[in-house]
Amino acid sequence: MVDFGKGICCGGQVDRVREVRAFNRLYTRVIGVLNEGPVDAEYSLSETRVLFELARREWTEVGELRRVLELDAGYASRLLASLAERGLLVRERSPEDARRQVVRLTERGREVFAVLDRRSSEQVGELLARFGEQHQVELLEAMATISRIVGGEPDPTVVLRAPRAGDLGWVVHRHGAVYTKEYGWNDRFESLVARVVSDYLAHRDPACEAAWIAELNGERVGSIMCTRGADEQTAKLRLLLVEPSARGHGVGARLVTECVSFAKSVGCTAVELWTVSLLASARRIYQAAGFELVDEQPTSDFGPALTGQTWRLKL
Repeated sequence: MVDFGKGICCGGQVDRVREVRAFNRLYTRVIGVLNEGPVDAEYSLSETRVLFELARREWTEVGELRRVLELDAGYASRLLASLAERGLLVRERSPEDARRQVVRLTERGREVFAVLDRRSSEQVGELLARFGEQHQVELLEAMATISRIVGGEPDPTVVLRAPRAGDLGWVVHRHGAVYTKEYGWNDRFESLVARVVSDYLAHRDPACEAAWIAELNGERVGSIMCTRGADEQTAKLRLLLVEPSARGHGVGARLVTECVSFAKSVGCTAVELWTVSLLASARRIYQAAGFELVDEQPTSDFGPALTGQTWRLKL
């Protein structure tokens, strides 16, 4: 019996390796076009990394700089000497411990870094400008996911809680701001969200209706509501929102799971929701939770022509 858990023994694993290598080649080409880091040929990538680290603080111990940049002692010494010869930095004894050496940028060094940093930002901005708003959002989400997984960083803790004073006003504000910026929706959408929130606050039945705010690192990053549906046995999932900065951390899935669990706990036999086909990330969350598409209708209520969708989950 072949152990597929070790080595590359199956076609699926081979395909994954091939895809990662293809991504590496693409990424290398993009970085080559951007010339991110050594924007000016006068400075190597390693030299630019040193300038970047030193620009973030007044002074840095050489040992800490080596640790952050993962440089060996000899190579780090040569880099610092080269930059010092060009008047970009100075090395001196630590004011806190004379046995240690610290390094800091000179005024000239900070001027050079400012030029390199501005050019780099301009080049990345030009790259992003090639894509529409939605593709930019998807690109940033994918980059955040890759950084989190490959970097080995633990997922920040997602906390769900009941709304507090001011939270539902924030829900209205963020829906309006996010969907206008990302999709160009008009103020009729924000008006709809405001009516949903107003109705919830005025007529909420605690026995079968609830709302949640998601927090990540202590900041509000998402929301969802479970309200009464068309009949007593059907709940309605409403106002799912995940802040762009929090995407890729499982916030949306946590919110949907909480809403569905609540609906089931209060005796509902189904959950329905309305969305639009454009919201691909949300649709994937609904599908993963078991929702099925039951109806589609064109709509232009929010400005652009959209396809409205009704999804249903049997509990």
